[in-house]
Amino acid sequence: MTMRRRPSAVLVLLALACSGPNQPALEQHGAGGASVAGARQAAAGVSGASADAAGGRNSAGTVGTGAGMTDGGATDGAAAAGARAGAENGAGRGGYGGQNVEGGSGPAGGTEAGMPSAGRATAQGGRAGAAGHDAFGGVSFGGTAGGNAGTSAGGTGVTADITVWLAGDSTMANGETPCPVGWGKVFKPHFNDHVTVTNSAVGGRSIRTWLYDVEDVMDSSGECVLTTDNSGQPTLQDRWSQMLAGMKAGDYLIIQFGINDGDPSCDRHVGLDAFKASLGVMAQAAKQRGAMPIFVTPVSAIACSGSTAVGTRGGYVTATVDAGAMNGVPVIDLHALSVALYNSRGFCPLSGGDVSASTTGPVGDFFCDDHTHFETAGATTIADLVAQALLDQNIGLASYLK
Repeated sequence: MTMRRRPSAVLVLLALACSGPNQPALEQHGAGGASVAGARQAAAGVSGASADAAGGRNSAGTVGTGAGMTDGGATDGAAAAGARAGAENGAGRGGYGGQNVEGGSGPAGGTEAGMPSAGRATAQGGRAGAAGHDAFGGVSFGGTAGGNAGTSAGGTGVTADITVWLAGDSTMANGETPCPVGWGKVFKPHFNDHVTVTNSAVGGRSIRTWLYDVEDVMDSSGECVLTTDNSGQPTLQDRWSQMLAGMKAGDYLIIQFGINDGDPSCDRHVGLDAFKASLGVMAQAAKQRGAMPIFVTPVSAIACSGSTAVGTRGGYVTATVDAGAMNGVPVIDLHALSVALYNSRGFCPLSGGDVSASTTGPVGDFFCDDHTHFETAGATTIADLVAQALLDQNIGLASYLK
């Protein structure tokens, strides 16, 4: 199913903010680095993301503003409202509007931090660069340019190769043939050739059993006990260790849990506070590596109240949204989007009251053999919802969509 990419009123958009330890600039123009011909112009009213790049050299971690060059990634009143002022090297490319770096301030003009600009930057002669393609091209971390996207003279723009890492449960996992199939398996076709999708979602996992070795014992606080090493630190699952080892600046980490976490018994049970804390751990680990985390609320099962589809994931939806606000991470409300989709397709009422392997018609074509898991057609439609939300919410990863 191909969906029209247009703004949607049901989406949840949260302000995005990134900060973390210093990361090396992969396309950084610093001392001894190449620069576009001439001296960079930063006249009043032109931001670092939209100035004419006549050349010169931008040192890492500095930005062009209406008043000249400013350190630390802050925009000022003379900069175009909402445009990123962060470490553009004569780019001809759009960037994150108001993306704060460590120690930076928000954009003038009231645009929310983290909103991408429209990619209106120009370089020599005013040629437009690749609209909106930023991939952390100028977000600074601790004063050095993230620089993955990079740019070139003449506004042609060089797009970085990135990895989109997926962490979640069976509704995201690659699954089996013919079913169940998670939406992560069919996510890659939405992106251009600069994107690799690495799907590390695993069926049956809560966020903690995905991250850690968890025991079948509940502690006095009502949480499942985590296995620890000799230093008292939780032992990590290999999938998380390998993801952290491979993650680089400019990558994205999409996280969706909250379906198995409500299990009342260990090892899968995760309380809401522990759930939010675990999302925060994952988000901060991604940011420390220069990657962008994105939270996704758990996709809803199909459940009906008469002829109306209703949500099924309870407090884990709100907890995901809350964790996004706490950690400065954008949230795609896939729970709300999926319920709206089920209603738009008239899935309710369910014949027999539930979904089984014998269910036919549109519901049987969408779901595998229960009310939670998807056939390929259903997974593809859910992946369409996620891709559309990236665009509608102006999340930076949308610049890599086909």
